[in-house]
Amino acid sequence: MKRRLLWMVVCLVFCTPLFAQDETVTNASDRFFLPHDTFWGYAQFDLAPPHNEIDPNLCAANAGTYGGVNAPCSEFARYMLSGLLEVRPFGQGQLRRFMLFGEPSFLFGKNIPKTSYTWSADAIGIEHSWGLGVYIAKGFEFRVTQHFQFDRLGARDKNLGPADLGNNGPWGRYNAIGVRKYFGTRRW
Repeated sequence: MKRRLLWMVVCLVFCTPLFAQDETVTNASDRFFLPHDTFWGYAQFDLAPPHNEIDPNLCAANAGTYGGVNAPCSEFARYMLSGLLEVRPFGQGQLRRFMLFGEPSFLFGKNIPKTSYTWSADAIGIEHSWGLGVYIAKGFEFRVTQHFQFDRLGARDKNLGPADLGNNGPWGRYNAIGVRKYFGTRRW
């Protein structure tokens, strides 16, 4: 189930930029539901060099002392695939200010600080959040965000020994209410 969900999200993240390539101008006669610019987002791939791995805070920094290069807790990432998808389902009226968003991050790698640095692409897990926003005026947007706990994938979806810190991820599970300010214009 998790593997199918992972592939659906990966496909969605990679297909979203295709919609962004359309060079259509916003039309005042957009339909009310699902206008032409309903989807906006980006996908991003990051590579962390050796001795500078991404730490999702799943294993203690001294994980190498619990087994050396064969330590079971090796969840320090080399690769990260992340993205953002905003869905603005309404095209007219005051509801056009409303949007939903999702922001997943997929982590891959098998590294242990000061012990083992590999180029492995073993799946570690998914960190994701979602929320809703309402455009207020003059570049201000009201946002409510739900950040979930880290979801581990595959054989790493279990306790990995004494260095395992649990699945709280870097920030744990939280809700946030905030205001975002957009400024400037893009040149492209």
